[in-house]
Amino acid sequence: MPPLVKICGLKTRQDIDAAIAHGVTHIGLVHFEPSSRHLDLKTAADLRQYAKGRVQVALLLVNASQALTGQALSMIQPDIIQFHGSETPEWLAAVKRLVPAEIWKAVGLKDTGTLDRMQKYRGIADRILFDAPAQALPGGNGTRFDWSLLAGHRHNMDWGLAGGLTIDNVGQAIAETGAPLVDVSSGVESAPGVKDVDKIAAFLKAAGR
Repeated sequence: MPPLVKICGLKTRQDIDAAIAHGVTHIGLVHFEPSSRHLDLKTAADLRQYAKGRVQVALLLVNASQALTGQALSMIQPDIIQFHGSETPEWLAAVKRLVPAEIWKAVGLKDTGTLDRMQKYRGIADRILFDAPAQALPGGNGTRFDWSLLAGHRHNMDWGLAGGLTIDNVGQAIAETGAPLVDVSSGVESAPGVKDVDKIAAFLKAAGR
């Protein structure tokens, strides 16, 4: 069975249509101003409505304030909230009690110790998304981590793989890690924040969709 595939940082209806046409299972909308993939809340809400019922929609937030988080969730009503900063388990648990959405937590996988430290999210996060350690931005940097860190690891939470995935390496990534979900952003772009519909199609094919 092929893995689930999430394409993050979509900004247009054309992007969404291309992703759905080629078998994507999840899309991500980014609300984080430093990112080239940032969407204002109104645009994100419009795109969420456009995609509703056709694909699972994740809203990506990074260390957002309580007020901003509440406003974003009220306007967009995503299927999934993806926290991509240094959010605590306590904060995730508080959000989980208030909204009927899955909670995903991105974790920069630096070493095997990270696999132990992330256990604090067990029972709170519905999925852990392993990404490359944060750089200038917390994600979407096009860099990968050492996949061997996951070799033989016994996962006790649903999880996914992100960080530097491309058309050329996603098949290898799936084979080496057994990832049940892969997440791509920069790997299907022609320029920062600009998705390429041909690359979207090729990536989904390479991932087995």
